[in-house]
Amino acid sequence: MPTHEPDRRETGPSLEQILGLIDPGMLDVVVAPRGTGVPVTDVVLLDPGEEREDEGTGTGHGAGCEDGDAERLEGGTRAAPGPVLLAVGVEVASPEALDVLRAADRAGAAAVVLRRGARGPRATLLEAAGRGRTALLTRRPGQGWTEVLGRLRTALAHSAPAGAAGSAGVGALRLGDLSGLANTVADLVGGAITIEDPQSRVLAYSRMDHEPDPMRRLTILGQEVPRWRVVELRESGFFQTLWSTEDVVRLPADEQYAERLAIAVRHGPEVLGSLWAAADGRPLAGDAAAALRTAARAAVPHLSHHQTWGRAAARAREGAVHALLKGNVRAAHEAGITADRPYAVVVAEAYAVHGEPASSAVTAGQRVLDVLALQAAAYRPGCVTARSGRQLYVLVPAGDGEADPSRSLLATARSVPRDVVLAGAGPVAAGLSGLPASREAAELVVRVLRERVARRPAGEVVSAVAAYDEVVPEATVLRLLDRVEPLWEALSGPVHAMVEHDRAHGSAYGDSVTAYLDASCDTGAAARRLNVHPNTLRYRLRRARELFGVDPADPAVRLLADIGLRLAARRPPGADGARRG
Repeated sequence: MPTHEPDRRETGPSLEQILGLIDPGMLDVVVAPRGTGVPVTDVVLLDPGEEREDEGTGTGHGAGCEDGDAERLEGGTRAAPGPVLLAVGVEVASPEALDVLRAADRAGAAAVVLRRGARGPRATLLEAAGRGRTALLTRRPGQGWTEVLGRLRTALAHSAPAGAAGSAGVGALRLGDLSGLANTVADLVGGAITIEDPQSRVLAYSRMDHEPDPMRRLTILGQEVPRWRVVELRESGFFQTLWSTEDVVRLPADEQYAERLAIAVRHGPEVLGSLWAAADGRPLAGDAAAALRTAARAAVPHLSHHQTWGRAAARAREGAVHALLKGNVRAAHEAGITADRPYAVVVAEAYAVHGEPASSAVTAGQRVLDVLALQAAAYRPGCVTARSGRQLYVLVPAGDGEADPSRSLLATARSVPRDVVLAGAGPVAAGLSGLPASREAAELVVRVLRERVARRPAGEVVSAVAAYDEVVPEATVLRLLDRVEPLWEALSGPVHAMVEHDRAHGSAYGDSVTAYLDASCDTGAAARRLNVHPNTLRYRLRRARELFGVDPADPAVRLLADIGLRLAARRPPGADGARRG
């Protein structure tokens, strides 16, 4: 039984609070002699085998834990008062479990975690735990020590007293809301904020109220600091200074780039990432450095959450967004959607020229989708995104009385290079049940834009971004064609024969008729679209009439040709041209 009271301040979150923030079932409380209200100051790894080898016992994990081990625990970096100790490699039923518990108790640990095996704890261990002061916990099978360490540390950081979180705005953020963090810190420092991981990749950035300087633009578009810039900062010693100090490091302005302040975000000795503040159309606030120091402390639970839970949580949230867009309103909470708020759905698609799935345009489009996802998060609190192949879905919340919440996001899409991304916005849905209809409308807009791009004459620029109310006639035609397509493929006639001939022989009768119809039967305009002489087009139209009976002068044939050629354009080149039935 311990003979002294550990000299520590009874402050900090309780063991109960921390356990309440991790996954249920990850850890089990076996014995808690002082209850679970004891304060916790840290979460650290303890490898008893290493400790004993250092003592020179040579008996490995089976050796006893002498007073020297306790002194090592109390005096070393891993022996801060009130830690939760994770005893790596020690099973609760093993002989050394009692030694580890006693050493942890002498060190004033709040709890010690052992691995639970097939057998339960020995009676001697339970008896010793009941007489001591350290809670005995077990880690359930299937949980790795790294995962347990990360989640406990994240829970500890998130449970820190409110004063440690800095401003009330930062403290009130949803855990892991890096975009909200960036916007809040931007308001504090009076500049633009970028949050980066230790590899200089962009995790989030604040909304852009002014035109960014070239470096910020390059960093955001590439989603990471350009490699040449990383090399430059490393060779100049800037990164060495940044990672080795807990203070703000200044990067002076030069002829090209605005002044920057940077600070590392740390959890103990571990660097989780960094905050970068850049002058955003005006000088940084006078107290920007102090605000950034406060923000770095407040950022710890958010970056810890991102590191430990972020990727898995993001995948789960994306799945919930997709389920919600398909009509599962019960997925709203997991998707991060407020049930009583109107939303509009925006769909953006990386555009690819047909038959070139690996083209540079696709790669550029995917990169722009990533930027749009970041921009959506920075654009407005409450925006949620989900990826699906070459498409990005964005749910944009509407402000009070706002008719078109997606306008700014579409403007961002309009600024990207032509033929990279197509983006469409559906109408605002008043409730969750209206989101699938908004999604379908947005997807229709993208289909309309895709057809516009595919049917345009060479060199002609067409819009690649639109809202649903801008394309209602074309969207309605697409809906009609969707219904007509099964019936059309079961029929036969002049247009079918012409399409099949083109597919079999590589002729261009269908293209010629399409251009003629699109030009409102103006031979000169259609010839210019096809980049051929008008007489060439007249010859092709005459042959289409002679060979297949496709005569655009006949209103009925003209209607059938328009329907059939639109449907034929949906089928990839080289696809089987056989009809159904």
